Amino acid sequence: MREKVRAAFAAGVDYVQVREKDLSGRRLAYLVKGLRDMPEKQSSWLLVNERLDVALGCGADGVHLPADSLPVELARSRAGEGRIVGISCHSEHDVAQAADESADYALLGPVFETPSKPGAAPLGLPALEEICRRFPIRIFALGGVDRSNAASCIRAGAAGVAGIRLFQDAENVEELCRYLRAL
Repeated sequence: MREKVRAAFAAGVDYVQVREKDLSGRRLAYLVKGLRDMPEKQSSWLLVNERLDVALGCGADGVHLPADSLPVELARSRAGEGRIVGISCHSEHDVAQAADESADYALLGPVFETPSKPGAAPLGLPALEEICRRFPIRIFALGGVDRSNAASCIRAGAAGVAGIRLFQDAENVEELCRYLRAL
C-alpha cells in the first residue's frame, strides 16, 4: 500500500485518502505520519477517513467523512479553515447538505455499478450531471469509475474522479494520472 501511495504522490494526485477502518488509532496514526513525511507528497493533500482526531494529531491535510459520520460543520469547527473537510454523498439531498455545511468537496456515488457496493443502484451520468450543475461544490465521481468512463464523468461536470480499484489496479499510476488530468 505504501508503494502505491508513494507512486500516487509522485504522480501528483490531488488527494490521497487513508481509509484503514480496521486499524487501531495508534497504528493508523503511525501510518498517517509515515505517509505525511514521504518526500514525494509535495502538493498532494493527505486526508484521513473519518478519524478527525488522527488527522489533527498527525498533521494530515484534512478529513474525509463517510455519509453517516460527524456533521461537516462540526468537523470544520474542530479542523479549522486551513484543513480540508470532504464527505461521501449518495444523493442530491446529501450534496445539498454538504454544500450548505461548506464541505470542501463531495464524493458522489456510486455513479456506475461497482462490486464494492453490490445491490446499490447506480446514480448514472444524467443524475451526476444534474447534481454537478445545481450545486456550487466540487464533486468527484465515485463508484465503478475506470479509464473507459472517467471522461464521461468529467463531461457531466465532475471536478474529478475517485476510486480505490482505479488506482490500486493501475499498473502505472503516473500514466493513469496523466491520462486523468488530460480529460
